[in-house]
Amino acid sequence: MARPNRFLGVVSVDGVEIEAHIADPGRLEELLVPGRRAWVSPAPEGAQSRRKTQFDMVAVESGQTIVSVDTQVPNRLALLGLREGAFEGLQEYREIAREWRYGKSRIDFRLSGDQLPDCLLEVKSVTLVEDGRALFPDAPTTRGARHLGELASASRSGLRAEVLFLVQRDDARECAPNVRTDPEFAEALYLTAAAGVGVRAHICHVTPGRVCLGPPIPVDIPGWAP
Repeated sequence: MARPNRFLGVVSVDGVEIEAHIADPGRLEELLVPGRRAWVSPAPEGAQSRRKTQFDMVAVESGQTIVSVDTQVPNRLALLGLREGAFEGLQEYREIAREWRYGKSRIDFRLSGDQLPDCLLEVKSVTLVEDGRALFPDAPTTRGARHLGELASASRSGLRAEVLFLVQRDDARECAPNVRTDPEFAEALYLTAAAGVGVRAHICHVTPGRVCLGPPIPVDIPGWAP
């Protein structure tokens, strides 16, 4: 496997090298290394004629763990989990709107329910795990910090706000901000929690053809004690 540029991977399939689109903009340095097994899927029908690559990279093997690198999966899982009442404290929200504009950002979901304050929910995809600790982000993200600032503003205005870290693998025991890689995001997460924003994380169970929402894991925010 090779990664000529940020969004392009080269994978050998039955001895033939093919190019696959990598949707995840993160570094993925610990995953996309030569010799690793990866899984690709054909590009959606109708889109192939408009694309340079005819395949998408969807998962990579890391030791005994399969890691999803499909950035569309977390929001799909979050939507399914919301509809099925999988997230504690959010089961009473019956109306779900996607891509809700708030401030200068688009937040992934706005949840509404009878006699409940509207809830803004932002979902973050996590692929990096070190010694059982899921870390976000794996590359600096000013956009991610801005999203957190919008959630904090929403909370201070009387809305409910939550951030959900979906770990696209099942070998993490806890989740935390990646202070070493992006101290500004870590500080933003601390300030967000201090503003009353809920912070939660779930792992995912990943197989070559399926990704399922797994159980919650604790989130460790340095310096934060609710």
